Amino acid sequence: MANKRKLPCDSPFSSAKQEANQVFYDYGSQQSLSPSYRLAYDDFDFIMKDELRPVRLQLELLKPELTQKEQNIEATVVVFGSARIVDPEHAEINLQFSEEALSAAPDDEQLKQNVENARYAVTKSYFYEEARKLGRLITVEARKLEQSIVVVTGGGPGIMEAANRGAFDAGGKSIGLNIVLPGEQKPNPYITPELCFQFHYFAIRKMHFLMRAIALVAFPGGYGTLDELFETLTLIQTRKVRKVPVILFGKAYWNKIINFDGLVEAGAISECDRELVQYAEDAEEAWSIILDSYSNGENVSKVL
Repeated sequence: MANKRKLPCDSPFSSAKQEANQVFYDYGSQQSLSPSYRLAYDDFDFIMKDELRPVRLQLELLKPELTQKEQNIEATVVVFGSARIVDPEHAEINLQFSEEALSAAPDDEQLKQNVENARYAVTKSYFYEEARKLGRLITVEARKLEQSIVVVTGGGPGIMEAANRGAFDAGGKSIGLNIVLPGEQKPNPYITPELCFQFHYFAIRKMHFLMRAIALVAFPGGYGTLDELFETLTLIQTRKVRKVPVILFGKAYWNKIINFDGLVEAGAISECDRELVQYAEDAEEAWSIILDSYSNGENVSKVL
């Protein structure tokens, strides 16, 4: 019996990278120096044209997708929350500094307000510690399961930093999905470097939050947190994504911010829609909800 011919594993075509490295543009002629002569994918001005927005959207979808596949990321827990909540140590330092400033000028109204704000920040730092605990708990407990579960955040400071930090404390990977903003938002130092991404388009970033999510935990936050929370609830409500636990951390805060019962009473949402959210007061309770959902089979298949 004749041996079958072994086909080469590599593509017979040169890679785009090889071609780009080999190409030479400056032949000293007007033709070779013209922008039109550049390879399309090697022409920055061309890629940045308004008409190429659909291509850039696709690239922004593909880059994190391919990277996460290479890193074997299949299941994530998304942690949202305010970038303005600081860790207890810095909150205490800021309070001490504010109190010392007020003691030197006890009648200064602005300094009095600064002290009140600093005291409130100390209270809110509880959420930083719990987000850090949750990141660590998810990372440690996921090792006992057959499939790893990776923490993903928006990549910035505050609650996002805390969750990434918790995973880092446990020696695990975590993902950061940063976005270009008018004010600088640098990635926090606890994100796994090869899983630290930056986005231009909010829509693509929010898709990546949900593509591998088995749960979403929303800590107290502002417009950004609310945007991400309601986008998720809308997608679940309209069955654009499979149902996953949506856990609101800190019931007192969320009941003050969102009147879900009022939405039901007004006929704006149904009782079933109201039940899409659950509450947790500490990291252990949040993980228990996630684990219960995971154990019941609502786990790692892609949602989008």
